[in-house]
Amino acid sequence: MKIRKDRLVFNILGVVVILLITLFCVLPFLLILTGSITSQGSILRDGYRFIPKEISFQAYQIIFESPDMLLKAYGVTIMVTVIGTLTGLFFTAMTAYVLNSKDFKYRNHFSFYFYFTTIFGGGLVPWYIMMVKYLKMKDTYMALIFPLLMNVIYILIMRNFMKSIPDAIFESAKLDGAGDFTIFLRLVLPLSKPSLATIGLFIALNYWNDWYNAMLFVDKQSMFPLQYFLYQILSKLDFINQTASRSGVPVPQMPSEPMKLAMTVVATGPIVLLYPFVQKYFVKGITVGAVKG
Repeated sequence: MKIRKDRLVFNILGVVVILLITLFCVLPFLLILTGSITSQGSILRDGYRFIPKEISFQAYQIIFESPDMLLKAYGVTIMVTVIGTLTGLFFTAMTAYVLNSKDFKYRNHFSFYFYFTTIFGGGLVPWYIMMVKYLKMKDTYMALIFPLLMNVIYILIMRNFMKSIPDAIFESAKLDGAGDFTIFLRLVLPLSKPSLATIGLFIALNYWNDWYNAMLFVDKQSMFPLQYFLYQILSKLDFINQTASRSGVPVPQMPSEPMKLAMTVVATGPIVLLYPFVQKYFVKGITVGAVKG
């Protein structure tokens, strides 16, 4: 009887703790949503509130003022994210498979070379010259895809995950006459679904949130991704507000603060909807890939 009461108390406390954690996770999103429909003056006077005093949809009106350009930016971002994620995931998994292969004599040397690039870099100027002058990627979609195509940390995580696959599987496949490419496609990739889903989500987030490469290498407005398109709108609003305040001309203040939150809502919606589909693989892929050595 005492054990049942202790278990009941423990279950109640567990539910309360989980509800509190869930509440702390949901409240920031709620604050972002309510702040995006609050007027600029109310935010400046009263700060951010869960229940807005003055409701205004001006921020969303400005964002959707040019729906064709917004849809174009969404299309560019979706295209770059899909192509970049699938291509990057394939090359990441292939590189991890080679670095994990015991038949590859210099796998540890190449692993060190890959890791070395995370410590030292050539800098912005050589990188820009290489991308523009030698690779001819100025104003091309490859300028948005190529820089984020592979990440050394993701390769090492994928490699560590592949170490958990029994060696007997590779040996039996080779005895049956399978080559490395066949083993990689038919055995390694299906067995690496948790790690692939996890790394794929990370790569997709990098592409979806990227605006820096567009700022450096893209001048055509029709090629702007979503994040850089929204960044341009916010920069123009900040410029208008600063110019009006310096000139002293009584101009209605533009909703720069609600705009930041509205941009967050517009930009993160698809990613929030994507996460539940890979969530079941997420924890397993992270723990196995990070711990197994």
